[in-house]
Amino acid sequence: MSNLAWETLESGVAYTCGGFDVVNDTVRLPDGETSEFDYLSSSESVVILPFTPDGDVILIEEWRHAVGRCNRALPAGNLEPGEAPETAVHRELREETGYETDDIDHLTTVEPANGFSDAVFHYYVAKNCEATASQDLDENESIEVGKASFSSLLDDLEAGDLRDGRSAYGIAHYALFEQK
Repeated sequence: MSNLAWETLESGVAYTCGGFDVVNDTVRLPDGETSEFDYLSSSESVVILPFTPDGDVILIEEWRHAVGRCNRALPAGNLEPGEAPETAVHRELREETGYETDDIDHLTTVEPANGFSDAVFHYYVAKNCEATASQDLDENESIEVGKASFSSLLDDLEAGDLRDGRSAYGIAHYALFEQK
């Protein structure tokens, strides 16, 4: 497979903002030709499937400007520099929802869009989540917290009514491989 690898000749940040960078690489392709390749670069993220002690899933409703609508989703967020994913799970769950738990398990790690991004999502399930604090949102977040049964989320996923890709993947993965 090494004969498929591209060699990076030059790399630089073409654009930067608070959430990601656009990186421009000059690469040598396997056939010896050179080409330009741009991709989004962002910090790793966690996506949390949080359950209350009663088995409901804690969800967030958040405005997503890129698609021009509110989005129902699982809590998620970027890792801070040097932060372990497990630490980010606890921080993001508390900040976005006001819920906390000591009962978390890693589900899977994926590269959701590796054709144009270096993004990495670490999925966790959080059980026995209790409302213990107030939300502590970032300056550009406006989030409402809600709950739904897991079975209703599966119904919404099947009907195409759960459009957030991160959440859809986490719910489907849990249903296929983890739910007992």
